[in-house]
Amino acid sequence: MKNSLLKFSIIALVLVSTYSCKDKTNETNEAGEVAEATDGAVSFTVDTAASEIMWTGKKPLGAHNGNLKLSSGEFFTNNNAIESGKFVIDMTSITVKDLEGDEKASLEGHLKGSAEGKEDHFFDVKNNPTGTFEITEATGQDGNMMIKGNLTVKGKTNEVLFNANVTMADDSLTLKSEPFMIDRTKWGVNYGSKSVFDDLGDKFINDEMEIVVNIVAKK
Repeated sequence: MKNSLLKFSIIALVLVSTYSCKDKTNETNEAGEVAEATDGAVSFTVDTAASEIMWTGKKPLGAHNGNLKLSSGEFFTNNNAIESGKFVIDMTSITVKDLEGDEKASLEGHLKGSAEGKEDHFFDVKNNPTGTFEITEATGQDGNMMIKGNLTVKGKTNEVLFNANVTMADDSLTLKSEPFMIDRTKWGVNYGSKSVFDDLGDKFINDEMEIVVNIVAKK
């Protein structure tokens, strides 16, 4: 009996620890202090044509996905590890990948806020044409890194963190994140949120969006 109880306790502890670590990867906090590059750090400039942010949004009756392009960015490395970095997101580049024709144009317009009366439903790109991500901490080894940074969208800044695979050659750097979740309402993107509006029934959009960051940078 004692052995069975001990085994159960160990299993429960492992499960709780695993869940806690997974939850921590996706947590959103107040903005942190931006990391600074040390003397001798090597600079890599983001290749905006080869880099993108992929997004997926879900609702009870389906999902949509697309991407965003970057307009600029730079990373600094030392001893084959990222020390600091920043990239600028071109919010006007929001693209929907799973629709075509009028449906695609309609949803892209809604996301950008180009339709009259719907400017602030999502990203209101006329007044908020760019977003930024600035690294506050980068830890890890052998290319497996935990990246923590300040994400600013629609004038609101929150700190997020995600796991990423980072590879470096003599003249290039690639960063590919694991899929991670952010709560869009933390940045004032409230349209269709059941946590903000209580009369939506099943016509809501999930607060959490799945994000994948894919960046190529060169010396």
